[in-house]
Amino acid sequence: MQTIFIEMERLRNIHSGLGQFCLNLGNGLSRLLREEAKLHFYVPKPLKNTFGNQHQYHAVSALHKIFPVSFEKFDLWHCTHQESNYLPSHQQTKLILTIHDLNFLEKYKSNFKKKLRLKRIQGKINRASALVFSSKYTEGMVRKYLSVPNIPVKIIYLGQDIKEFPLALPLCLPFLPDGKFIFSIGIVNPKKNFLVLLNLLKYQKEFSLVIAGDNTHAYAKTILDTAKKMNLSARVFLPGTVDEPTKCWLYKNCAAFAFPSLSEGFGLPVVEAMRFGKPVFCSDKTSLPEIGGHEAFYWQNFEPDDMNDVFEKGMHAYSKDKEKTERIKKWASQFSWENTAKAYWTLYAELLMKADRAATVKT
Repeated sequence: MQTIFIEMERLRNIHSGLGQFCLNLGNGLSRLLREEAKLHFYVPKPLKNTFGNQHQYHAVSALHKIFPVSFEKFDLWHCTHQESNYLPSHQQTKLILTIHDLNFLEKYKSNFKKKLRLKRIQGKINRASALVFSSKYTEGMVRKYLSVPNIPVKIIYLGQDIKEFPLALPLCLPFLPDGKFIFSIGIVNPKKNFLVLLNLLKYQKEFSLVIAGDNTHAYAKTILDTAKKMNLSARVFLPGTVDEPTKCWLYKNCAAFAFPSLSEGFGLPVVEAMRFGKPVFCSDKTSLPEIGGHEAFYWQNFEPDDMNDVFEKGMHAYSKDKEKTERIKKWASQFSWENTAKAYWTLYAELLMKADRAATVKT
């Protein structure tokens, strides 16, 4: 039986983008489990059996950054993000490396820090038997700043799997915005660029703004302080991380979804909002035009007048086009976790077949 080891250390923050990727990929792979393969999941200790008790689990330990996770030799090892410190100890083990982004290139001003992190990622690329990118944009960035060897390279998009809930109102929402509201979601930090959304509220006086997500970063306080100075406090809500029923309610009931992010390897919230047929307004930076396609509306800059102009024209076009909602939903439907899991299973099988053929030739 072929053994596949899947590193999922980032499940420790299950509400983050990487946490959701690991959770949904693991669930998808479990549903598609093949008899000839045994899955080994590397997860935080409290999350053992997350994907069912038919799998083998290994508990995350900081010591594994130095000493092997296991002395067992696996046939295939999937490293689920480019910053992982958990790699196979056996050189014969095939390694798949998923690269989601190189966002740190914009984060650091120091060239030394950039070069150091690029060097670390290059080392993993050199060890890899195959590379997976979460978008064409990310592949382009990697090829620009790093060397990609002659190995299989795949683009495998993330999926969306927002569950429907019957509640008319979310039980956990500590507020209910009056009237129409613009929704956004993500870890509240500078790269998400949420602050510029306050400019819309100056013009769009009938709208409130809800930004869900981890709000412990100082940037969240900057948004609230700025809203206070602009006399917008009554219309700006940062509830922090919300549960799935609340997130579903916010997507279903918002008038529009806004995502002015400056740095995205994929941009999952865009797809989630489109799943509900909502008008999506996002920046034209990084991967977002690739993910939003021709059904989203884009800000080319964040000057208040220009942002408002794009928003008003987009909302008008959305209201007048009776087929727009269904086209948006159809576009989003291509991004599913089932498709993601199937694509990874296909890649696993390709690499394992190559390994079997190579072993047969040697014998």
